[in-house]
Amino acid sequence: MDKRAIVMDAERFVKKHLDKEGSGHDWLHIERVRKLALKLVEETEADAFIVELAALFHDLSDRKLADDKRMSRLEVEDMLIALSVSENDRSQIMHIIDTISFRGTGRTVPETIEGKIVQDADRLDAMGAIGIARTFVYAGSRGTPIYDPGEQTKGDSAIQHFYDKLLKLKGLMNTEAGKMKAEERHRFMELYLDTFYKECER
Repeated sequence: MDKRAIVMDAERFVKKHLDKEGSGHDWLHIERVRKLALKLVEETEADAFIVELAALFHDLSDRKLADDKRMSRLEVEDMLIALSVSENDRSQIMHIIDTISFRGTGRTVPETIEGKIVQDADRLDAMGAIGIARTFVYAGSRGTPIYDPGEQTKGDSAIQHFYDKLLKLKGLMNTEAGKMKAEERHRFMELYLDTFYKECER
């Protein structure tokens, strides 16, 4: 099994499949997560092959994708089989895909260091300047307003998403390197919100 060839084939597939994806879960998001994850690997003994493939495939079955882009869990696993990924590696990758998403409290944590790394990388891309941009792209793709001045804690808007998810991510990082990177991105989001409210004359 040529692992480099598998990664290259996976990259070509995901890049083509998520081309022009409009919810902020496009190829560029995948590529940023992959690069962040591989950077986090450098300070651990994690399996870089598992991390890279999981990062490449982590959003393919995500419910936030448009119907024409979203694959079923079975289709994702079949793709790994078609790429000749071993049963053991495939099992680890699917476990990561199944457990990294932020749902409810966001406290579901993968069991392996590889999963923890991919989860941190994915969450880092939801923070900071890029995370803010992705929040508004996703809101626009769903017809969700930027902000509802009358909302308290249950409003459905891009700004409310900061409180529902983004501002919680700093405290949910798994790795020390992830925690350090999250600090700066968190501060930027707080600064952005302060500026946003001033411009709204709140």
